[in-house]
Amino acid sequence: MENMENGKERGKVSNSPFQVKLPLFIALALAVGVLIGATTFSPSTNNPQATAKSYLKYRDILSYIDRDYVDTVDIEELSDYAINKMLEKLDPHTSYIPADELAMARSYLEGDFEGIGVEFNIIKDTIYVISPLSGGPSEAAGILAGDKIIKVDGETVAGIGINNEGVFKRLRGPKGSKVKLDVQRKGSNKLLSFTINRNKIPTYSVDVSYMVDNHVGYIKVSRFSATTYEEFSKALTALRQKGMQQLILDLRGNPGGYMDHAIRMADEFIAGEKMIVYTDGKGEKYDSQTFARTKGDFENGPVIVLLDEGSASASEIVAGALQDNDRALIVGRRSFGKGLVQMPIPLNDGSELRLTISRYYTPSGRSIQKPYNGKPEEYQQDMLHRYENGEYFHPDSSLFVDSLKYKTAKGRAVYGGGGIMPDVFVPRDTMALTQYLSELYNNNIIREYTLNYYRDNRKALEKMTFDKFNKNFMVTDKMLQEVVQMANKAGVKYNGPEYGRSKELIRNNLKAFIARSVYGNKGFFPVLHEQDEEFQQALKHFNHAQRLAKGGA
Repeated sequence: MENMENGKERGKVSNSPFQVKLPLFIALALAVGVLIGATTFSPSTNNPQATAKSYLKYRDILSYIDRDYVDTVDIEELSDYAINKMLEKLDPHTSYIPADELAMARSYLEGDFEGIGVEFNIIKDTIYVISPLSGGPSEAAGILAGDKIIKVDGETVAGIGINNEGVFKRLRGPKGSKVKLDVQRKGSNKLLSFTINRNKIPTYSVDVSYMVDNHVGYIKVSRFSATTYEEFSKALTALRQKGMQQLILDLRGNPGGYMDHAIRMADEFIAGEKMIVYTDGKGEKYDSQTFARTKGDFENGPVIVLLDEGSASASEIVAGALQDNDRALIVGRRSFGKGLVQMPIPLNDGSELRLTISRYYTPSGRSIQKPYNGKPEEYQQDMLHRYENGEYFHPDSSLFVDSLKYKTAKGRAVYGGGGIMPDVFVPRDTMALTQYLSELYNNNIIREYTLNYYRDNRKALEKMTFDKFNKNFMVTDKMLQEVVQMANKAGVKYNGPEYGRSKELIRNNLKAFIARSVYGNKGFFPVLHEQDEEFQQALKHFNHAQRLAKGGA
C-alpha cells in the first residue's frame, strides 16, 4: 500500500475489515554460527563429513571475497543474503532474523510495550491519531482522535515517507522518558505542543467480547500472545456470568503465536483427557503429544469457530482440536495452513535463527501444513491462487478426495491437504466487496471521513449510550455523498454500478467506525457484524453445534 499504514506503537496492523491479514510473525531462522563469527562448530551426526566440508567451503569463499574481491563489499549483508537464500530451500517458515530486527519481530507477541499509547494510521504521508489508548499517557496529556502528528522531538515526520517502523522508533521508548509532539488539530491555526511521559502500555489480543443476545456470546482473538489465555479466560467467565449458553469464537485473520496459549484455550472446551495436538520431527527428539488435562470453563455448551484464509498456526491448532474431537462446528473458509514448529536459536551477534524442527498434526492425523515446492514466491501467492481457483467462492473439490479423508472421534469425515477445512463453507461476498469499495479503503477514505465526523460531532455522540446509538443513529444518504465527494478529490473515480452494490456495506462500515471512535471495539464489532455474512451464518448453525455438544455428529 502506498499511502496507508495503520498500527499501534507495538506494530499491530489492521487497515480494513476486508484485508487478508497474514502477518506470519512466527516465521523463523537458521543457526549457522560460522556466518556470524561463532567460535564453535558442531556438524550433524547424519553426515558429518559433508556438513564439515560445506562449512569449510563457505568459510573459504567468504574469506576470499573479503580479502581479494575487486570492490569493497559489506560482508555481513552478503552473509545475511546467503543465509536467507539457503533457508528458502528448506521450508517457508524457517528464517533468519538480524539483530536489529529481532525486537520488532518479538514485540508482536509481547503482552505490553513502553511508549506513548496511541493507535495511529498513516494517511497521505501523515500520521493520524486513530485514538489514544485508554488510560495511557497520550490520553492523559490531551491527545485526541483525529490529531495529525507533524513533529516528534522537533523532527518533522509529515511528508517524509514515514512507515510503521519509523513511527515505532520515534514513539516507543523506555518508561519515564519524555517525547515532545507537535500536532495539528482541526479548528486550530497553529501546531499544538504536548510533552508526554512514556509508560508501560498494556495491549490486548482479545479484541472484543460481548453478548450478541441473551444466550449467544462472542469472543474475537486476534493473535496468541503472552497474555492471550488470561484475556480469553477472563472474557469467557464474564460472558458466562451474563448468561451465555452458546459461543462464537472468532479466529479469522489470527496468524497464531504461542502454542501453549492455544492449547490452554482448546482445553477450556474439551472434557476428559482427549488429544489436542501432536508433533512429529526428525527421530523422536522433538516429537510430542498434548492432551486436555484441566476442567474447562465451557466443556458442554455449543461452540462455533469462525476461520478464514488468514487463520494460521495456533489458530489452526485450536480449530483442529475442537473439530477432530467433535466439540465445535467450524464455519468459514479453509485456514492458511501453517503447521510447522519453529525453535528460536539465539546467535552470538544478537540475531536469531528460528529453525523448523517438527510438524503439527491434529488429533485425527491431519498435517496442518500446506504443500511447499521450494519456491517462496508461489507459497506467498497462495491466497491469490485460491482466489483465481475460485476457492473463496466454493469449496475446492481437489481437497475432498479419499487420500485426504480422515475421521473425527465420532466418525465424521474431515479433510487434510493443508489448513483446516470448515464444516460449513461461507463464500466471500462477491457482490458488495467491489473494486470501488477497495479503492475507498486503499485511499483511507472511510477512516478519514469517520474521524472527521467524530471530531465534528464528538459532544453529541458521547452523550449517547451505545444501545441508543446502535438503535437510532443512521448514516444518511447525504453522508454517503460526502464520502463520494471526498473520494473524488482523492482521485478515486466514481463507479455507479459498483457503488450501488457496495452502498449498504459502506453505510454499515461508516457507522461501525464512528462507533469505534466513541465506544471502542465494543461499539465497532456489533455494528460491523450486521453486514458480516460469516458471522450471520454462524448464528444460523447453532442447532448443528448443539448436536455436537450433546454427543451427536
